[in-house]
Amino acid sequence: MSLLSIQNVVKRYQQHTALSGVSLEIPEGQIFGLLGPNGAGKTSLIRIINQITMPDEGRILLKGQPLRTEDVHRIGYLPEERGLYKKMKIGEQALYLARLKGMSSAEANRRIRMWFEKFELQPWWNKKVEELSKGMQQKVQFICTVLHEPELIILDEPFSGFDPINAEMLKQEILSMKAKGATIIFSTHRMESVEELCDHVALINKSKVVLNGATRDIKKQFSTNTFRIGFDGTLPALPAGFELVDEKAGNDWQEARIQVNHGSANELLTALLPQVTLHRFEEEIPSFNEIFIRTVKTAQA
Repeated sequence: MSLLSIQNVVKRYQQHTALSGVSLEIPEGQIFGLLGPNGAGKTSLIRIINQITMPDEGRILLKGQPLRTEDVHRIGYLPEERGLYKKMKIGEQALYLARLKGMSSAEANRRIRMWFEKFELQPWWNKKVEELSKGMQQKVQFICTVLHEPELIILDEPFSGFDPINAEMLKQEILSMKAKGATIIFSTHRMESVEELCDHVALINKSKVVLNGATRDIKKQFSTNTFRIGFDGTLPALPAGFELVDEKAGNDWQEARIQVNHGSANELLTALLPQVTLHRFEEEIPSFNEIFIRTVKTAQA
């Protein structure tokens, strides 16, 4: 079931078309990777979902109903351009933003203190934002985004400014929110984060959706059907449908790459096992970074 349905959305700015007939279904309770080069149209779409701007054509449905102004309370948005008030104390600022989302002072205080303790921000409650490091400011911004427990969370480059330890902590929080039922739109240029977190991805390039689907299906779509093996012994003559791409001496054993043009991995194993001792047998699956680059270049050709 889709939490958010984006239907034929068009957005123009004078002579520039930022979005051209974009249609996407954001599955409920999943992490949806919204990807694309700079200037592709991602930010325009995110702003429309947040009702910062309106589409020129098309519509957006939230749980089957047209998106309304009051639905902003059901959405949490962490923008790439951080928006904290630098002269304001972080405890007061978190409380102020929580109240804007409709929370009572008592409930907001309870949740803020819980999150500040979790993110080790309690000693900084009365510090101004400008006194915090970039990473600590990012923690405060993230807390303000999720404090009201929104159904839909939009995270634009959420790991920016984080060291590996804090990035891992944030990743676990994102997975925890998903486990509790939140739907998350995750926009990033860090393809390793896409590999780790996203259930579904869409790639926008030059205002249009050029790739869209479940992560596992896209991986399968870009499969090379090439297998890398490590072995001892001498490779046998391969049956029809299998092609030796290359072979070389590895550090501990021989290595080879074999292309499967016809047949299956099981048939390849059956041909190899009587003749060699296998130490490794794995399919070469392109990373999302490679898929991203290949798809964008194809779309531009």
